[in-house]
Amino acid sequence: MSGAGFPAAVTAIAALGDPTRRALYRYIASQAAPVGREDAAAAVGVPHHVARFHLDRLHEAGLLEVEYKRPAGRGGPGAGRPAKLYRPRPAEFSVSIPERRYDLAGLVLTQAVATAMASDTPAAEALEEAAGEAGRAIGEAARARADGTGDGAGSLAAAVETLDAYGFSPRAEGDGYALGNCPFHALSVQFPEVVCRMNLALITSALDAAGACTASARLDPAEGRCCVTVRLALGEPGPPA
Repeated sequence: MSGAGFPAAVTAIAALGDPTRRALYRYIASQAAPVGREDAAAAVGVPHHVARFHLDRLHEAGLLEVEYKRPAGRGGPGAGRPAKLYRPRPAEFSVSIPERRYDLAGLVLTQAVATAMASDTPAAEALEEAAGEAGRAIGEAARARADGTGDGAGSLAAAVETLDAYGFSPRAEGDGYALGNCPFHALSVQFPEVVCRMNLALITSALDAAGACTASARLDPAEGRCCVTVRLALGEPGPPA
């Protein structure tokens, strides 16, 4: 989840804290067709005006979509206003603290397996290729958000900001940055060699694609942080404190 998506996910999940909203959402999600307010209210046993309030809150939180449609068999003048109908929004929401990005790990690992199966590429090589591709996409997004000057400082700042958005929690340390969080923590505990190789390839490609030419990723495992650190070239000013 990107940094921009975190508030939206929190809002969506918090909306389900109310038991009536949970019941309404579960009912609508279980139906094959969009549901009107009256049917939803009857299904969960609440007054119509209560259902309307909670359904609109679920829509505002991004959990439901709305459409307007006249009941079957009605049309033309005198048919009345179309009914407001609700259906689940297909988007997925999840929140983890510290932030985890197992969706990204799954994408990289699945792509690596597909490459290895299709071309008999060694698994390690396929993993680095898939992680590099994901890193390039991350770095290109960082470059697009850079300040437009094209200088190394702006590109590095954008790259660091983007790594933060992906859950790596970079912090200034010495002549570079330590990454205070591994977004793939549970996987790294069980398969550290795989995850560290993936992290290194991903972050290296992200820095390159962002244009952060003064920075390089290094494998530097330590307790309590990501196994990769970002170091600046000799003679470059250190990161801001």
